[in-house]
Amino acid sequence: MSGDLSGRTFLITGANTGIGLATARALAMRGGRVYVACRSEQKGRAAAESVAAAAGADVARFLQLDLADLAAVRASAQAFLALGEPLHVLINNAGVAGRRGLTRDGFELMFGVNHLGHFAFTTALMECLTSSGARIVNVSSDAHYAARGVDFGQLRRPARGITGMTEYAVSKLCNVLFTQELARRLAGTGVTSYALHPGVVASDIWRRVPWPVRPLVTRRMLTVDQGASTSLYCATSPQLADVSGRYYDNCAEREPSPVATAELAGELWQHSADWTAAAG
Repeated sequence: MSGDLSGRTFLITGANTGIGLATARALAMRGGRVYVACRSEQKGRAAAESVAAAAGADVARFLQLDLADLAAVRASAQAFLALGEPLHVLINNAGVAGRRGLTRDGFELMFGVNHLGHFAFTTALMECLTSSGARIVNVSSDAHYAARGVDFGQLRRPARGITGMTEYAVSKLCNVLFTQELARRLAGTGVTSYALHPGVVASDIWRRVPWPVRPLVTRRMLTVDQGASTSLYCATSPQLADVSGRYYDNCAEREPSPVATAELAGELWQHSADWTAAAG
């Protein structure tokens, strides 16, 4: 992992809590400039202040971002672009689990937040990313191995079951597929993409899992600082400068699910592009 990150700008979604906050703090303490992107202004500004305090410098800023509303996602991307700053690393970290319902645009909530909102945000920032030869880091999960594929019709319906783990697994498979397709489409641009499993971490992502089930889900989990290690590795390691589209676990490359094919990745991209354009 590289040491001094002075002069480099990082934008992290969901950096107000959990793995995202731990990642932001670690990057800032190594000299990076960090944007904390999340829905709550109060929580986001408080997180940015805590990151700056830990780093001992004014290196953190808040960016409003509601991934469950595609119009709001586009507005957030435009707000960042208007700053005229370079973006060296985008870490798509935010996520929800165990929640039922639909996004503002009518998509299953976990798919809409974990994948589609990030797809819209990333593609809206693409000119800025390519001009910096940036890294795009997508926080996925080993839960993606449980997904049998992507039922594109089901993505317009609320999650089924008590825990919603089937839909969560699909959303995390989409993170892997998105990473692979980014690598194919951006080959030769200097932009690289990475997907990762942070470990099973006791973070706020599980807060909406019903109480009788939550202790079973969260026991024996890693701390958020431990969970941030692979995000930091993918975001900063010189060893990964010339690779793209891979999946990582515990700071090492790992083979993703065999369901994560180039064909499915291309199909997901096309649907995602159509849906985000239609919402515009």
